[in-house]
Order: sequence, then structure tokens, then C-alpha cells
Amino acid sequence: MMLVCIKGAGDIASGIALRLFRSRIRVIMTEIEKPLTVRRTVSFSEAVRLGACSVEGVPAKLTHDSQEAIALSEKNIIPVIISPDGKYIREIKPAAVVDSIMAKRNLGTKITDAHTVIGVGPGFTVGTDCHAVIETKRGHNLGRAIYGYGMTAERNTGIPGNICGYTSERLLRAPCEGVFIPRHDIGDIVRAGEIVATVNGENITAEIDGLIRGLLAPGIFVERGMKAGDIDPRGESADCHKVSDKALAVGGGVLEALLHFRCLM
Repeated sequence: MMLVCIKGAGDIASGIALRLFRSRIRVIMTEIEKPLTVRRTVSFSEAVRLGACSVEGVPAKLTHDSQEAIALSEKNIIPVIISPDGKYIREIKPAAVVDSIMAKRNLGTKITDAHTVIGVGPGFTVGTDCHAVIETKRGHNLGRAIYGYGMTAERNTGIPGNICGYTSERLLRAPCEGVFIPRHDIGDIVRAGEIVATVNGENITAEIDGLIRGLLAPGIFVERGMKAGDIDPRGESADCHKVSDKALAVGGGVLEALLHFRCLM
């Protein structure tokens, strides 16, 4: 059975992991020591903070050993291992590496890291950094696998997807540098002007009414302007416990690319 290492364990990476896991592909995920995940209810990165977690019923467990990670992947558990430098990927030697850190730039992934290397979103060039790139920008090409030499995903605009006419208004951003302290939980309903969290005594307030779909974990150190959460204007009809359509679309693109190159193995 194919073994794939996914770099990053945030919401997009977790959508990819679910697609692969449900397609009987073994998955190992890597994360940093203090994940900056906002949509924590649909992210396997929570295993780093809690020791274990699940997303849509699929279990994940934190491990600090590459051999244990391999063993867990054989038991239908997604292992999450702290490996910011890629050390464990070199030890595990997977058939494929998927970089879904979503940093909007390549932080060190090389086309030689595995037989098949896939870059998710902007920052990767086919034939230079990876064998394929997956489009992450909402629109006609979302989730499309890009194979052409020298091609890239569309550049990041910094503007989130439109929901009920709202884009940037949905985001909660840190007003200054400091420690993030939430006053609400993911799943809470808030009103415009309501205080959602604080950083060094400065308030982060909601710009719109809606359901809190994502929020940083308590105690995370943030920089000014950093994304700290997001609000879904659909309110109670929104589901913060299911992976998004975007994450699943991107996951489908990764699955296609893996099967495409597997046929050439």
C-alpha cells in the first residue's frame, strides 16, 4: 500500500489526508511544535496539542518516532509527527511527499524528496520544486492538478473566499504582537462588535454576525495582522465539524496526481 507523507496538518492538509485515507492510502503527517491552525475542529494538527484527535471520525495520534509513525499508519490511525526540518520524512522514505503547509512559498521541499512530490498552492513550480501543483484558489480551477513544466498555481491574493457577500470581513486578525487569549470557542455564535479574543489586552472584535468556524488555540504567540480566526456568516447552518468543500477539492486533486504518477512507476 502506498505511503504518503503530508507536510502540514491544518485544514487543507487534513482534507487531503481524509481523501487519501479513505482511498486506502497510508498517510503520515508532519507539523511544527506549536501549530498555527485556525480551523482546529477539522485539522489533525490538534493531535500535537492534545496527543490525539479525530476529524470526521478518522483518528490521529501524536508520535515522536518514525518507526512508530509507520506502525500507526498500518493500523488505520493517522500519525502526526513534529518535523519542521523534514528529518523524519528522510527516515520514513515515503513513495510521495505532499507539501500542504500553505505558506504561499516553498519552505524547503525538493523534487528529489520522493518518487512523487506534490506542491499545494502558490510557491511551487512544476519540474523545479515538484512533479505537480494543485490549485487552491477558489474558482473554476480549484483542485485542478497542474502537470506542465514550469507551471505554477495562481498567486495568493490575500482575500478569502466569498461567503454570503463577505470576504475579508470574515477574518479575525491579531491587533498587535503578543499572546492570543480567546473569549469564545469554535462553534459559538457572535454578533458584530462582540469581543472574540484579546492579545496583550487589545481586543479582537467580530466585524460581522455569524458562527466562529476557526480560532487559534489559547496561548499561541501571534504577530500583528496574523490570522487568528474566522467567522461564517451563515451562522448555525454552517458546520464547523466537517472538512470544507475547498479542502476536499484540493484533496481530490492530490489523489489524482498520486494515481497519475503511480501509473508511471
